[in-house]
Amino acid sequence: MLRNRYNTGRKKRGIGKFLLVLLALIVIGCGFVAWKLFTPYGPQETAQTAMETANPVTVSEQENWIDFVPDKPTGKSVLFYPGGLVKPESYAPLAHELAAAGHHTIIAKMPVNLAVLKPNLADEILAAYPEEQFVMGGHSLGGSMAARYVAAHPDALHGIFFLASYPDEKGSAKSLGIPALSILGTKDEVVNATKYQSGRMYLPEDTVYYTIEGGNHAQFGDYGHQKGDGEAEVSGEEQLNQTVKTVLAWLSTIK
Repeated sequence: MLRNRYNTGRKKRGIGKFLLVLLALIVIGCGFVAWKLFTPYGPQETAQTAMETANPVTVSEQENWIDFVPDKPTGKSVLFYPGGLVKPESYAPLAHELAAAGHHTIIAKMPVNLAVLKPNLADEILAAYPEEQFVMGGHSLGGSMAARYVAAHPDALHGIFFLASYPDEKGSAKSLGIPALSILGTKDEVVNATKYQSGRMYLPEDTVYYTIEGGNHAQFGDYGHQKGDGEAEVSGEEQLNQTVKTVLAWLSTIK
């Protein structure tokens, strides 16, 4: 009888150890999956260089945004929401070029790099610069969240722009009476083409559309190749140049 109890106890301890090991493996596996899913894309060399102050642009970091301030500000200021799981520094080349042309440009810093977690961060940024007039936009998920903010604050912004992005019903800009701009690359395989087309119904009839031949999704920033994206047929520099030129031309029309 004692021997049987001893064997039974050993079996229970063995099962307990097995379950503990199994639980540990599950936790490790889930952690690895979460790490892979939520590891953000980070700035590459060009973006890192653009984060440095260089005449005529002063770059500084605040707690919740990155500031690109021109020596001689002119025209509308620009508030930018980054794409999902992309570090804000990745858009420094775009912000630096817009600031060099005279437009104070701000890149928002989102919790775990997801604008959907803090879509109203613009409240804090706009309050910090009450004398300035802003347009707002973003890349991918950032553009959609920017549109929702603009739709909920119709008198706060003077324009909305989308880089490889589109509004949904909650972010409809159709009746806001402000200018809109949409830029898309022909090799973008990340953006949902069907939703992009249906999103046009939520934009004003006079929205400016621009297509970058050979441009893809990731090259609106400088963070390397994005999973699922198409292979660009233009350089990152060329896509940046076309984007900057188009945004500046659009900004010049806003009074």
